[in-house]
Formats: sequence, C-alpha cells, structure tokens
Amino acid sequence: MSKQYPRVILSAEQIRKRVQEIARQISRDYSGRTLHVVGVMENGFMFMADLVRELDMPVVCQFVRGEFKDESPSTTEIFYSPEVEVAGKDVLLVEALIQSGLTSEFLLRNLTGRGASSVKLAVLLDKQASRRVSLQPDYFGFLLNDSFVVGYGLGDMHSGRNLPYIAAKS
Repeated sequence: MSKQYPRVILSAEQIRKRVQEIARQISRDYSGRTLHVVGVMENGFMFMADLVRELDMPVVCQFVRGEFKDESPSTTEIFYSPEVEVAGKDVLLVEALIQSGLTSEFLLRNLTGRGASSVKLAVLLDKQASRRVSLQPDYFGFLLNDSFVVGYGLGDMHSGRNLPYIAAKS
C-alpha cells in the first residue's frame, strides 16, 4: 500500500475477480463473434488491458483520446482521435470511470453513427450520483461514491496511476 494513498477502496484482488466476471459475461454475449474493443485513454488503459486478456473470443483493440475545448461557459466541444473504423462491427467501448456520462454518451452515438452493428459500454467504476444524462453501462464493475480516486490507471498526471488497487486521494 502506498503511504501517499493509504485509504484503499478496492483491492487488486477485488478488481481482478470483478474483471474476470465482466469478461465471462461479455464472452457469453458475443460468443462466436469478433469484438472490436475501443478504449478511452488515459484512464481506461489498465482496465482494458486486463479485460481483453480475459475475453474468450477474437478481439480487435483500438484507442481514442479526447480533447475538450470550452467555446463558452455553456458549451464544451469534444474531439476524439484517431478515427476508428467500426462499420458493420460489434463494438465495446471501455472506460475506467463514468461520471457525468456526457463523454460516454457522445462516443456511443458517434460509434453508432459510424455504422457499428452494435455498441455497448463497459466501465470499471460507475459514479451514478454524478450522472447528467440518462445512461447506464451495459457492463460495470463497481459503484463509486468517492470524489477522486487513484490507481489502476486512474489518477492525476503526476502520480497514482501505477497502483494495482484503487484508493481515495485525500
């Protein structure tokens, strides 16, 4: 355990077991098909890596990274790159954490608009209390109430992302 982040919320073992459970469900749902997994960087990289290693099917991995531009106090534009090819494909969007749901909703609509056969959302942590749109993940690991967490790919730019567990940042 890190001295900097002593309050562990989810242990590495809890995360590992839940990722395996999610992967079993996804493998059942997509049995016999190739799944195109689109990971949202940076926070989603560890969750996606562990998840795809547990899937029992052919998997194609792609990544997107968001950029936000505040045009005015009431408008924020979301840009994602690179462009992903999903027409006619079964797509699983993977995020480590969903809060307001605005970014996830945008990406789900964007992937559907690109002609994907199906689009579902998998998240490790779901902060439902922060939701600003009506959106529920198809697969989720844990409900979360803490305001800011670090570990397992989550954190600020300087520290905490490498922790094998999830801790509250005080």
